[in-house]
Amino acid sequence: MLVTGTDTEVGKTVVTAAIAAAAQAAGLRVAVIKPGQTGTATGDPGDVDSVTRLAAPLTGRTLASYPDPLAPLAAARVAEMEPLELYTAVDAIREEIDKHDLVLVEGAGGLLVPMGLRPSGEPWTVADLAVALGAPAVVVARAGLGTLNHTALTLEALERRAIPAGVVIGAWPAEPELVHWANLTDLVPSLLGALPMGAGSMDPGVFRRSAPGWLTPALYGVLDDWRAWAEEIS
Repeated sequence: MLVTGTDTEVGKTVVTAAIAAAAQAAGLRVAVIKPGQTGTATGDPGDVDSVTRLAAPLTGRTLASYPDPLAPLAAARVAEMEPLELYTAVDAIREEIDKHDLVLVEGAGGLLVPMGLRPSGEPWTVADLAVALGAPAVVVARAGLGTLNHTALTLEALERRAIPAGVVIGAWPAEPELVHWANLTDLVPSLLGALPMGAGSMDPGVFRRSAPGWLTPALYGVLDDWRAWAEEIS
């Protein structure tokens, strides 16, 4: 399952951790793979480190890391490092598929960010990876203004590639305003979950116990009534 976003900093890593936690609570063996990690020059933990802290998946792997906080292909070029080749990534992910019940692949930025190069020398994206793997996608979206257009564009790009997809709101505000409720209404037909703002800062034990309640059964959670969820939140 590919986890992508409408943009950068929308909560992909925390949503990946929540899906991993919910799946493991359901008894699944979970692997989390980050094909291209950028911005590692600061020495801060990478996305897989964050997922491991929150959800403790059976396996966590980063396939390529680059120091500059850019799109992976651009970061490789700037650092004069070898870009990640598409089928190297596909083969590494398939290795984990053979050993796990669920493999979560977290992209970088949005769906069409250049991740690396094909054998032909052409760039490839997370969408290309999903097609190569035959994997469904989870689109992480913002709750606020502008999200409907960005989400619709991402879902349309996935639909054109015959990639099944649903949406998770990456950070639902503690005090939602009219725009948040209006967006929720429009997103519900595609919505597979919503995480509370600040979920990534929770104690890992609390995070793991709470994660199934943020996600629908399609993502191994127990959330099955958006009306009841909205009444409880409000």
